[in-house]
Amino acid sequence: MPELDSVNIRQMTPEDIDQVMVVEYSAFDVPWSRQAFENELNNNQFATYFVAELAGKIIGYCGVWVIVDESHITNLAVLNGYRGFKVGESLLRQVMLYAVAQRARSMSLEVRVSNDIAQNLYRKLGFRNGGIRKNYYSNNGEDALVMWVRL
Repeated sequence: MPELDSVNIRQMTPEDIDQVMVVEYSAFDVPWSRQAFENELNNNQFATYFVAELAGKIIGYCGVWVIVDESHITNLAVLNGYRGFKVGESLLRQVMLYAVAQRARSMSLEVRVSNDIAQNLYRKLGFRNGGIRKNYYSNNGEDALVMWVRL
């Protein structure tokens, strides 16, 4: 059980990708590739990623795109065994602060319609339902709920 006080949240670097891939594979049925993360960090001028680190081990990450005054969460994941300890909430709060500092006025994300735990976190932080993207997830055709918050 992690002590939240000892979790360090910092900006992700290319050297973090190996550990982020472990988180990615633990969290998603259709994980992003290493190349996708490399592209986000090295080539996407709008993208910034943060990691949650505990005793030198990356246990979660969150990515955001900030484009003019809008921001969009690309991914948020916490390693199995560290969920339920507010690591995801801490990451998302940090990313929201970052987006505000970059002058974003709103933030959006997509979440599986079946993912009640994530939706509850997003609502706790002020996100509201914005619509449905039909058949959004390629592995099973599940719909995505689009959620928005004013920052």
